[in-house]
Amino acid sequence: MRQTVPVEALERTTPVTAAGDRLVMAGQGAAEWVSPQVGLQQAPLVYLINQYPAVTHTFIRREIAALESRGHAILRVSLQAGSGLVDPEDRTEWARTTRLLERPGRLVFDLVSMAAARPMNFLKATLLTLRLMRRSDRSPLRHLASLIEACGVARLMHKSKARHIHAHFGTNPAQIAMLAAALTGGSYSFTVHGYDEYDRPQFLALTLKISRATFVAAVSHYGRSQLLRWCDKADRGKIELVRCGLDAAALHAPLPNAPMAANRFVCVARLCREKAQETLLLALAQLISRNRQAELVLVGDGSTRPQLEAMIAELGLAQHVRLTGWLAGDRVRSEISAARALVVPSFAENLPVVIMEAMALGKPVIATAIAGIPELVINGETGWLVPASSVGMLADAMEACLDSPEQHLSDMGARGQTRVRRDHSVFDEAGKLSRLFCS
Repeated sequence: MRQTVPVEALERTTPVTAAGDRLVMAGQGAAEWVSPQVGLQQAPLVYLINQYPAVTHTFIRREIAALESRGHAILRVSLQAGSGLVDPEDRTEWARTTRLLERPGRLVFDLVSMAAARPMNFLKATLLTLRLMRRSDRSPLRHLASLIEACGVARLMHKSKARHIHAHFGTNPAQIAMLAAALTGGSYSFTVHGYDEYDRPQFLALTLKISRATFVAAVSHYGRSQLLRWCDKADRGKIELVRCGLDAAALHAPLPNAPMAANRFVCVARLCREKAQETLLLALAQLISRNRQAELVLVGDGSTRPQLEAMIAELGLAQHVRLTGWLAGDRVRSEISAARALVVPSFAENLPVVIMEAMALGKPVIATAIAGIPELVINGETGWLVPASSVGMLADAMEACLDSPEQHLSDMGARGQTRVRRDHSVFDEAGKLSRLFCS
């Protein structure tokens, strides 16, 4: 697998990747990545994310790796890194990523340089920024900050001779990508994960972002339907289905030999209101009030942790709930493997990657019947679907899971594993992206 270096190296020397690939600066022409392993010559792609690496963005890391294995050179660019990185692979990605906000003085210099070197492009980007302010729920200063950050991305594109940006999330990253493309005359695309984009598309100028992009990737059929709602009729052909995926090691890993904890459930998610861990705690308390033995592991961290800890004490669940904080990938898989089922009680989602990870491990899933979740969780076949916010029906589903014979759970897990292997291979999905980039 080829590995790139941070783009700052482009300013110091002729860059060479860890795999021995060399970036050849061909005079005024486009740069080419010459790979002795793959033999593919192309300009690098800029991958733009607000926070990268981050504990919740492992799916982006896998996508980048899959694209690199297909011969693409990827320049990782983020505004800042996520906090609390616990996975060794995330720490490795940290060293490969250019973080714009670490050098604010450089961004101001980039702004002045861009205005002087490309005044017409800078004027177009400025007018586009003013247009974005019209119905936005962000302050004008935030939009101006995005323009300055776009100047930083434009500099990186110029240094590396990159001509295309792909942003993850249709919020701020897509806006910066759009402005950077206007500054450089390049192109951009973006992946929309939802639910934030679907909650406030007019305030995010989602229709405008789609209209100026070369393509927009949706990670589920549900997500694609929402983009089709908000794009202009002429842009419907730009909306592509490109699912999040797992690598071959995760899809085909041997199932653990360790025994399953008979009464344990696991929830892996940010601790926040939309993930609805409070509803899950109420359902657990109701289950225990029915004289059922059950325990719950909450993997993750976030803004609602203090409230959840207080709620655990108030409901008398201290002996039944374990909060782990964020864990490295292998430990997350161990927690899922040791549980009877994964529980996803969310109020707002698109299609959580953790469902794919649980199904790859042969586990059934209890989840709310919202957004793209029913595309993987089939009621009675790969798990249980319940209405969002229904404490009683969530408790009923957890009780049904406790009452199910292990063979029934194993059959559910096997069916889920088949679906994930068929539809969520990151290498196959990266192939879709690769064709879109090349076209």
